[in-house]
Amino acid sequence: MTIRTTPDVLVRDMTVDDCEAVARVRVRGWQAAYAGLMPQSHLDAMDIAEDAERCRGFFTEGNKVVNAVAERAGLGVIGWACYGPYREHGRLLARGELYAIYVLPEQIGTGAGRALMAQMLTRATADGFVDLALRVLKENAPARRFYERAGFLPDGAEEPFEVDGVLVPEVRYVRALRPPAPAAG
Repeated sequence: MTIRTTPDVLVRDMTVDDCEAVARVRVRGWQAAYAGLMPQSHLDAMDIAEDAERCRGFFTEGNKVVNAVAERAGLGVIGWACYGPYREHGRLLARGELYAIYVLPEQIGTGAGRALMAQMLTRATADGFVDLALRVLKENAPARRFYERAGFLPDGAEEPFEVDGVLVPEVRYVRALRPPAPAAG
């Protein structure tokens, strides 16, 4: 599925050929967004080639995760997002979960993240999820503002995320999704 969400941003389904570009977006996104929020040694050790290989393995194993990329003419893939069934204590639930949404640091504020979010919300609604949850680092104020502008609200759930032996608190945000309008007839 391909959707032009702004005049210069194209959001489309990810393919296995996008794994290297997605790894670059993810690694650079983590390194920029989480500096000072988690151990720098972990961020410094992130490797794009290793991440791309993991991405290829995950992408080809066949699962219920929806992956999309954002492209800008002349720049290629500048963002990536994915969602699927909500994960809780190793179980998948009927609720949807936005697993990730990242754009290259130099693309923050250009509409690429909003374009990806719009696509994820549209697709999750079409897939029948009644709401979409996500987890965000508690101290990541820019990301929390982004999610709140997209209609997500914290629901009070908190859980630590362990990174290199350091507990980093995450909060859960949830947004209700509207079911598709019934067909006229």
